[in-house]
Amino acid sequence: MSKVGNHETIAHLNRIATAVPEHDAHGEFLEFAQHSLGSERERALFRRMARQAQIDHRYSVLSSDECFAGGAVRSGRFYVYGRFPTTAERMRVFEKHAAALAVSAIEKLQLGARLARITHLIVTSCTGMMAPGIDLEIVAQCGLNSSVERTCIGFMGCYAGVIALKFAHHVVRSEPSARVLIVNLELCSLHLQETSDIEQLLSLMVFADGCSASVVSADPVGFAIDGFHAAVIPDTSSLITWHVGDSGFNMFLSGRVPASISLGLADCRDAILNGATPSSIDLWAVHPGGRSVLDAVTKSLQLNSDALAVSRGVLKDYGNMSSATVMFVLESLLKTARAGERGCGMSFGPGLTAETFLFHKAADQ
Repeated sequence: MSKVGNHETIAHLNRIATAVPEHDAHGEFLEFAQHSLGSERERALFRRMARQAQIDHRYSVLSSDECFAGGAVRSGRFYVYGRFPTTAERMRVFEKHAAALAVSAIEKLQLGARLARITHLIVTSCTGMMAPGIDLEIVAQCGLNSSVERTCIGFMGCYAGVIALKFAHHVVRSEPSARVLIVNLELCSLHLQETSDIEQLLSLMVFADGCSASVVSADPVGFAIDGFHAAVIPDTSSLITWHVGDSGFNMFLSGRVPASISLGLADCRDAILNGATPSSIDLWAVHPGGRSVLDAVTKSLQLNSDALAVSRGVLKDYGNMSSATVMFVLESLLKTARAGERGCGMSFGPGLTAETFLFHKAADQ
């Protein structure tokens, strides 16, 4: 874990805001998925596994009229059995909705005229591509300076939110006057696949749409970023894959992921925590990739049963929104954190990789 020296600029995560679409599609998806299964035995198993997933809500940019309604497939719906949308059709919907959700999250930062002071813009997404991109849409719609330095981070999956923080951290340390706006935008609901495989349906059941916006600068407000550590778990590269197909982006999520995370974290715990003990960490911002992932982290690091309560709450209320999700957790923690409290954040994704960082709450201003 690289540490910030005593005389170096310290980057701070000053503000965080989040947004989700209006349509809660979770219940509709559960009905739709059961209709895809061939036997009552499979449907009963799916219902039991869905309850154990501990997810109550997931939001989609697709409205109820556009999406699906259980097994009642109608013409004009986005997902129609035997005729799921092509990748091009999915990307057209991404282009239609992405910028509006991003602007909604940015507006919740309540920066007002201070938006003109933004010097750098970082956008992450693994669920859509367009050019000109969302970055330029944000510049135009939010009134950012046209010369703002823009960086787009694509196709890195759930840990891209931490990658963006790492990049912003380096920018601020090299340019102390920089003010970095980070936008993590994912429309996962656009990549539902037509399948009767129960394991794949259970994987698709976790993902949702959401967006976070945050500001990183040298201002000593919010969470001070202390350093980062990336841990690639050996022999796990096939456990999470994400490929562009003719019918959207195809996700594979192996059932071996939680056990591999548990073993991997145990092996690199000291490096992640920079020699500290888990009991000395007050705030845990763990990406809720699923209930079993959070259980694996709790077991591996021997955490108290309530240590990941905020992560479990985000999973329950929103599902897994890929790169944006860890920021939803950090937003909640930032509201109640006390000065001096120490934290550890981590997200998991293809590789199998854990992208982690340490932080602490700056003195109250």
